[in-house]
Amino acid sequence: MIKRILQNTIEQRLFKGKAILLFGPRQAGKSTLVEELLKDKEHLYLNGDDADVRDILTNTSATKLKTVVGNKKILFIDEAQRIPNVGLTLKLFTDQIKDVQVIATGSSAFELSSQVNEPLTGRKYEFMLYPLCFEELVQHHGLIQEKRLIEHRMIYGYYPEIVTKSGEEGELLKLLANSYLYKDLLMLEQVKKPLILEKLLKALALQVGSEISYHELAQTIGSDSKTIDKYIDLLEKTYVLFRLPAFSRNVRNEIKKGKKIYFYDCGIRNAIINNFKPLGSRTDTGALWENYVIAERMKFLRYRNLDISQYFWRTTQQQEIDLIEDDGEQLTAFEFKWSTKSKVRFPQTFTDNYIGAKTFVITPDNVEDFLLGT
Repeated sequence: MIKRILQNTIEQRLFKGKAILLFGPRQAGKSTLVEELLKDKEHLYLNGDDADVRDILTNTSATKLKTVVGNKKILFIDEAQRIPNVGLTLKLFTDQIKDVQVIATGSSAFELSSQVNEPLTGRKYEFMLYPLCFEELVQHHGLIQEKRLIEHRMIYGYYPEIVTKSGEEGELLKLLANSYLYKDLLMLEQVKKPLILEKLLKALALQVGSEISYHELAQTIGSDSKTIDKYIDLLEKTYVLFRLPAFSRNVRNEIKKGKKIYFYDCGIRNAIINNFKPLGSRTDTGALWENYVIAERMKFLRYRNLDISQYFWRTTQQQEIDLIEDDGEQLTAFEFKWSTKSKVRFPQTFTDNYIGAKTFVITPDNVEDFLLGT
C-alpha cells in the first residue's frame, strides 16, 4: 500500500466539529485513502452513486439521520456530489449530530463545492487529493528507484492503478480516459457539445507548454471563444487540467493576459492524443518534462498549503521563463530542461527589472530538490 501524504493531515482533523471534504479526480485514490484511514475504526460507508442512499440523504432531518447512522461515530459518504442538497445534510451533522464525524468525497468540485460552500461556511475542512506524486513514490520505494522511473511517469503518469499494474499502462490509461475523463463533465448541463469538448482536449494536449489563444482554439475546432473559456473552466474544475497565468508587474512589453495549459497527469494527456512512444521517439519531450515538473511542484505546494503563486513569464519579443513563483516576498524563476547539458541564460530583461529574483534550472539531475523541497 502506497501511503498518501494527506492521510496524517486528515487524521489530525477528525472529531474537531467540522465535516471533512476530500476532492479529487475519479480514480485518484480518494476512497482508498479514506478506507485506509478508517480501517481500524468502526464506521458507516454510504455511496452517493446508489439510488437508495440518495433518497435517504436528500431533504432529510436530524432525527432520520440519527437512525441511519445508529451507533457509528464516523460516516463516510463516497461520491457525495451525486446527492441533491448534500450541503444541507452535512450541515445537520455538524450542527445537530455533533458526535458523528462526517467524511465526504467528491470527484467534481463544480457540483460538490456549489452544494456545500454556503451551508458549510465555517463547518468544513477541505482537502484535495491528486493522483500519486513524486514524493509519495519516493517515500514508498526510495529516491533512486523513483528517479529511474521519471521517463515512465512522463509517459504513463501517476494514477494509482497505472502505477501498480505494470505492463498494462497504455490499455488502462485509454480505459481511464474514455470511461472517467468525460463522466462528470458530460453529466453537467453546461456541456452540450461533447464533440467540441473532445476536440478541445486534443488541441490543448498538443499545445502543452505553449501559450494558448481562445480565439485560435475556437477557429481550430469550429467553436467560439466563450464556449472554449467555459469548457476549459469545467475541465479545470473536474481536475483534468489547470491554467498557468502570465506574470506581469514592471516591464512594458510583458505579456499580461496570456495563459498556458497543463494537465494534472501526463498519462492522461498522452492517452488523449494516443501517444505512448518512449521519449527518444517523441518530438514533445521538452513539453512533457515541463508539464511533469510543474504538475508535481503544484502537488508539493498544495499538500503543504503553501501560499505561493505560480506564473509563466514572456515578452512580446518572445523572451520567456517557464515558471515564476511568488511567495509575497521573493520571486524565483525556473527553467526546465530535459537535457542536463542544456545551457540556459535567463533573459536580461527579467533580471534587470526584477533585481533580487532567484533563478534555477531544473533537470533530471536535480529535480528532487525542486519536488521535495530539499
